[in-house]
Amino acid sequence: MKDKFDIKRISQSVEVAKLYYVDDLDQKEIAKKLDLSRPTVSRLLQYARENQIVNIAIHNPYAKAIELSEKLSEKYQTDIVVVPDSYDGFEDPLEAVTAYAANYLFSLVEENTTIGIGWGKTINELSKQLVTLLKEESYQAPTGVNVVQLKGSVSLSHAETYAYQAINNFSNVMNARPQYLPLPTIFDEVETKEIVESDRFMSRILKLGREADIAVFSAGTVRKNALLFQLDYLTDSEKESLRKHATGDIVSRFIDSEGKIVDEELNKRTVGIQLEELKDIKHSILIASGTNKVNGVHATLTGGYCNHVIIDTLLAQNLLVR
Repeated sequence: MKDKFDIKRISQSVEVAKLYYVDDLDQKEIAKKLDLSRPTVSRLLQYARENQIVNIAIHNPYAKAIELSEKLSEKYQTDIVVVPDSYDGFEDPLEAVTAYAANYLFSLVEENTTIGIGWGKTINELSKQLVTLLKEESYQAPTGVNVVQLKGSVSLSHAETYAYQAINNFSNVMNARPQYLPLPTIFDEVETKEIVESDRFMSRILKLGREADIAVFSAGTVRKNALLFQLDYLTDSEKESLRKHATGDIVSRFIDSEGKIVDEELNKRTVGIQLEELKDIKHSILIASGTNKVNGVHATLTGGYCNHVIIDTLLAQNLLVR
């Protein structure tokens, strides 16, 4: 009767396993090297697995992100993608998120697609990732693509909105003619805004945005350094009220934690696509990175203004426990 602790067999199994799993030799090469038959090599490998000489573990580096995606998609009943921190070798979460979003956007664009975009740091970073992909992948855009601004883009402030950089990058990549909305984001008077919007040219641009096939935007904050607070559209009292009652903005429309407009008069003075109109767009995509966006993303999801969300891991973790 053989001793269960067969030293020779164990030693052979260790040697065979090392050659197979570490040195990456195939069974035929191992058999030749050790002067064994291939069936013997196969049995020794099986023995190594069954007796825990070899432990095979599969490590999914994206497991955490996938789990968060599934939990958040269930929580909000929306398609939510959590981009892993290590995605494509990026160290900056914003770059990782926008790089993923750029690839996703390329997969959606077809002939005669109209893409509506917001502006700001996130959308500008997305536009730069599109340019990078164009160079790396030799992307050939379908014909007849339109790119249109979803909200007013003119400001007298020195604060950078990246409005024109973003749409120009998008248009260059998509071989499209940019459709600018050269108006202030927020007018002082409702009447003035309505008169300007009734202009034939302006109404055509606004209609193009409303009828877009794809809308790409981010969520803003109501912190003191929020971009919209730096553009001289709002009075100090309006800013104070928004910080008190709003959780963030999307396409420059301020909403509370339930996704409802917090100031109807201000909303009427705001130029661009309405929140309810975002719901009608086939691909309404929210892109965000950073824990400061958690309230705005939550409010957007609660209001049902997007059907696809792309965010980073840390933001996702904060969103899950909110």
